[in-house]
Amino acid sequence: MSRMLPSSDQLFAYITDIGAREHPALRRCREETAKHPHSGMQIGPDQGAAMALLAQLISTSRYLEIGTFTGYSALAVALAMPDDGRVVCCDVSKEFTDIARRYWGEAGVAAKIELRLGPAVETLDRMIATGEAAFDFAFIDADKESYDAYYERALKLVRAGGLIALDNMLWSGKVADPSECDETTAALRALNRKIHDDDRVDMAMLALGDGVMLARKR
Repeated sequence: MSRMLPSSDQLFAYITDIGAREHPALRRCREETAKHPHSGMQIGPDQGAAMALLAQLISTSRYLEIGTFTGYSALAVALAMPDDGRVVCCDVSKEFTDIARRYWGEAGVAAKIELRLGPAVETLDRMIATGEAAFDFAFIDADKESYDAYYERALKLVRAGGLIALDNMLWSGKVADPSECDETTAALRALNRKIHDDDRVDMAMLALGDGVMLARKR
C-alpha cells in the first residue's frame, strides 16, 4: 500500500529543483509571493508543472481559472498552451491580480489572459447565460465554502472530456479527521464525497500540494 512521503524542507527543495522546469517569470512570481502575508494561497512549483503537463496532455486551448491570486497557476498553464490559447481568470482582488498582470506581461503571455474581476459565481453565471465557448480545463482555487457552486458551474462550462482540478481538497489532512467539523472542512469533505459518487465525471484524488481532486467530465 502506497503512503504519502513525510514532508521536509529538504524534500521540498529537492522537488522544487528537480520536479519542475520553472520559467524565470514563474520563479520570480513565486519568490515575490513567498514574502506576501497570504503566501500560503500560492501553489507550489511541482503543482504548477503538473497542471501545465495536464494542459498539454489534453491539448488545452481554453483554460478557466477560479481564484488567481498573484497569477502563478495561470502563468504556468498559459506558458504551456499554444500561441492562440485563451485563459479566463476569475478573481475579486485587484491588489493581488495586479501582481499577476506584471508577471504575465514579463513572460509574454498577457495577450492570452483575460481577467474578470468580481464575485466568481456571478461571473460564471454570466458566462453560462451568454453561451461562453466551452473550456478544456478548469482550475478551482478560491473561497472553499463556494467550491460546490464553482464545481457545478464548471461542469456546465467545460467540454465533454475536459478536466476540472480543485485545489486544497485534503485541507492539511483535516478532511480525514472526523473531529474537525468547522465550516470549511465540512464543505470540502462533503464535496470530496460528492465528486467520488458523481457519475457525471471520472475522478482521482492526488496527494499533490494540499490535495488536488481531478474530475474528467464524461
